[in-house]
Order: sequence, then structure tokens, then C-alpha cells
Amino acid sequence: MPDQAAQQREPASPNAGRGKQEAEKTLVEWTAPARPFKRRDRDFYITVVAIAGIFGLILFLVEGFLPVILIISLVFLFYVLSTVEPEKISYTITTRGIKIAARRTDWGVMGRFWFTKRFDSQLLVIETAVFPGRLEVVVDPNQKTQIQKAVEKYLTHEEVPASGLDRVANWLGSRLPGNK
Repeated sequence: MPDQAAQQREPASPNAGRGKQEAEKTLVEWTAPARPFKRRDRDFYITVVAIAGIFGLILFLVEGFLPVILIISLVFLFYVLSTVEPEKISYTITTRGIKIAARRTDWGVMGRFWFTKRFDSQLLVIETAVFPGRLEVVVDPNQKTQIQKAVEKYLTHEEVPASGLDRVANWLGSRLPGNK
């Protein structure tokens, strides 16, 4: 069955190696937040600061002051990302790739894709051959089927099972207040 899906997909660049290239056409376009976002309550931040304080104390006793500075900076970054709402940006799926805020990622560097949910946001996740290895796009739920049909022309729809690190992170995240 995967062979049939691979045969039905269009090549990443249909005119590769030829003199004239096809004009880029927009397949689907939508506007959504730049990243998934969820407001956190006071209990959540108290728990995070308490856990960071315990780890900071342990690392201070073992390694000194520099790891404590790292933990403080990571907690501050997490706080800022959890309190500042992301801006809305435009996403476009074209015949040449996916544009996120006018920056295009070509189909040639992308692998399989799947959909997932984080907080209250629907995400399109695409494996890439470039750093960081995944492209996560916030999807408008009303256009999910259009987006899936457009991406299936170029990529294989195959969900990747959660890794051990993903399972541990999900388990720890479910134990924090406000993540039920």
C-alpha cells in the first residue's frame, strides 16, 4: 500500500532538470498563531519555580553557580513564552513548498507528515532533512481537510510513534497543575 501512495504523489519539483520551471501556485492559505499557546495559572508557576529551585540547589552543590544561572534563564524563557501571546502569521501551501510568514521551505527537504494537538491548537508536523528536524505549523481547524489534501500531493501521511523522551515529557507534563 505505501508503494501506491508513493506512486500517486507528485514529484517535489516536476520540471527538475528542464529549462523552464512551472510558476508557483497557491494551494491553501490561512492565518493562525505563530505557535501553540496556553495561559498558565499561578499554581503552575509556583510548581515550576519550586522544581527549578530544588534542581538549582542540587546543581549548585554539585557543580557551582553556572548551572543555576542556566536554570534561571530557562525558567524565565518559559515564563515569557507562556505569558506573551504569539502573533498571527500567514501560512501558505504552494506547489513548491510551505511558506511560513513569507519564508518558504521546499518539498525536497520534507519527509512524512501527520497531525497532532498541543494545548488547544491543531498542528501539522512535517519531518525535515534540515535542522531542527521537524516543522510544526499551527493549522486552522476549518481548513484541516484542505491542508491534508494539498500536502498529500507531495508528502506521505504517516504518524511517527512517540519516542521514549516524548512519553517521559508527556508524563511529567501531565503531573503539573493546569495540564489535565
